[in-house]
Amino acid sequence: MLSSIVFWGLIALIGPSKGSYPFTHMMNPHLHPRVYHGCYGDITTMETSGASCDISQLISCGIRGSEMFAEMDLKAIKTYQVMIKEVGQRHCVDPALIAAIISRESHGGAALQDGWNHNGLKFGLMQLDKKIYHPAGAWDSKEHLLQAVGILTDKIKAIQKKFPMWSVAQHLKGGLSAFKSGIETIITPMDTDTEFVNDLLGRAKFYKRHGF
Repeated sequence: MLSSIVFWGLIALIGPSKGSYPFTHMMNPHLHPRVYHGCYGDITTMETSGASCDISQLISCGIRGSEMFAEMDLKAIKTYQVMIKEVGQRHCVDPALIAAIISRESHGGAALQDGWNHNGLKFGLMQLDKKIYHPAGAWDSKEHLLQAVGILTDKIKAIQKKFPMWSVAQHLKGGLSAFKSGIETIITPMDTDTEFVNDLLGRAKFYKRHGF
């Protein structure tokens, strides 16, 4: 009798296993940084080759290169960690993926001048093109980030609708490609296997291991 009580007491303390949470996007990302993946797939299981390699850039390429660039931007991006997680939860997007886009596009804001890129065409942490979008809020504000991540999710959903038979990973990669280059550029799964997407996933996996 005593052993039975102890057993059920342990079950109550431990609680349900990870497998009991089919909708991990409903979990608080602040409490579960390693299991929160949002609504668009688990980036930690997705294959990626990392940043592209060429003869002059053999050290800073591949997975090692993506992680190196992500680590260089880590301090700057940590400044926005709470905001990134809040926006990620609002749009059901993995915060590590948002951090990776910010790293790739603006180096955590370090590469910007008053929020703009060098030619004044793209704005904010995630670099929205002013010729396509009307940027909202200050360049490093939650308003801007909500707008940019909302645009990303719209692209992913558009790819899901356009290619319903594709896998979860292909939908995400297609959405990331479309965020950069437009929906019309995506015709086959091969069009999602770009340097931009592979580098983003390499950086995102790094940020996932560092609390995002």
